[in-house]
Amino acid sequence: MQQTKGFTIKAEERQSWGSITMVWIGAMICVPALMIGGMIGAGLSLGAAALAITVGYLLICLFMSFMGMHACDTGMPTAVMAGGALGELGAKYIISTILAISCVGWFGIQAAVCGSSFSTMVADMSGVTIPVWLSSVVWGAVMLLTACFRFSGLKWLNKIAVPLLGLVLAYTLIYNIASGNGTALIGYQPAAPMDLVSGISLTVGSFVVAAAISGDYCRFAKSRGDVVKSSILGVLPAGLIVLMLGGILAICTGSYDISVFLSTAGLPMIGLCALILATWTTNVSNAYSGGLALSVLLGQDEKQSQLTTAVAGAIGTVLAAVGILNSIQGFLSLLSAIVPALMGVMIADYWILGKGKVENFAIRKGFYLPGVIAFALGALVACVTGGTFATIPGLSFLNLPFFIGPINGILVALIVYVPLAKLGPKPAESLS
Repeated sequence: MQQTKGFTIKAEERQSWGSITMVWIGAMICVPALMIGGMIGAGLSLGAAALAITVGYLLICLFMSFMGMHACDTGMPTAVMAGGALGELGAKYIISTILAISCVGWFGIQAAVCGSSFSTMVADMSGVTIPVWLSSVVWGAVMLLTACFRFSGLKWLNKIAVPLLGLVLAYTLIYNIASGNGTALIGYQPAAPMDLVSGISLTVGSFVVAAAISGDYCRFAKSRGDVVKSSILGVLPAGLIVLMLGGILAICTGSYDISVFLSTAGLPMIGLCALILATWTTNVSNAYSGGLALSVLLGQDEKQSQLTTAVAGAIGTVLAAVGILNSIQGFLSLLSAIVPALMGVMIADYWILGKGKVENFAIRKGFYLPGVIAFALGALVACVTGGTFATIPGLSFLNLPFFIGPINGILVALIVYVPLAKLGPKPAESLS
């Protein structure tokens, strides 16, 4: 299959597990993660929050490991591998479209957040007013240039960003405790308690889309063991630390806002750098994965992915600059809720029916109906049980909360796929 060959990486492109771990750590240290931690901290005791975060990220690591080992075996990114479970056209027109729109949209939102925060903090420090649209364009362009260097650019950015961000957040925590704000932690009880499952659900939801596209990065691993190590060590410790920091600082300062965290510690300039880097390391991943998905959608191979990455990031930056992203954030949230079900059909196809053997894996022709049906049912269940429809006018009657929406979607897709696939086209009808 021409397109598959164009996306399969070579042996010399493989990276150490440490490099991939740094990419995941960089993705974990971001503004949304601190905010999610603040929300969990506001609803649970610190002990319960730590338990919810740990369980949530263990679930993420489990699914990431299966997706990552699949990618490591085949050397393919997620949007191409999906052709095994959904067929070549299913992966191209359904999954690639969803992933491309999601990644482009969230790139724009992150660029807008960065631009707005940059303009606000510069105005506070110097009195100079920089239009938010201009800040969004400038930082969107800077992030995009890094993404166009493909994996190597992301790897080196994280080696710079992660230690600095870690030091700034550690200093901010120590400062708040030493200044007396830490007294709020003594005997802390949340004013509006949430249950443990809700805390786990928030944790899972914060990174489940990244787990679904983890193959884009784990395909560079040298072995399955390296995939597991990089997934667990890159997500669990960093995720637990960042979300707990978000929760603790939210309790100490009374706000989820990272700019408030940093201003209370008297670090306006360093804080500004930390905020930009926190957005940067996350947003480069959005542009990179969006570019790969767009390449698949347009029928190009990875040699053209730098161009499609540039296109994806440019579209996201324009959306940020013109300020229309607020009106489509609900739509992007809907797409993000749909994506996890992809893991269910892919894990079922490769690990259950294919027994985890690369020689049993093949990209099927056209649209593979068992995979498309199972994916659609899983996505619907994830949205209905995960609260996705709660804020969408006219669809709120479909809100039936139960357990953890993304996990429900993954499990339903997996369970439905197996019997349907046994009745569907056999490997002989697949593309080689």
